[in-house]
Amino acid sequence: VGMTSNLKERIKQHQSHKTWTTSRMKNLKLIFYEAFLSKKDAIRREKYLKTSKGKSSLKQIIRESIQYARVV
Repeated sequence: VGMTSNLKERIKQHQSHKTWTTSRMKNLKLIFYEAFLSKKDAIRREKYLKTSKGKSSLKQIIRESIQYARVV
């Protein structure tokens, strides 16, 4: 969970292991993202997703996204 103003560049950073959080991970794939018009809204959403209730919500969103991808 995080935010960026340039999603393509952030993905490249993660895939090239230039960020310490993903340096040990391999084959990362983006499976879900949200876009916001204001930085304030993005920060609010990120903080929520890092709470236990937010983590549960995110897990459900990801499960549904994966199931949808299998159908399509």
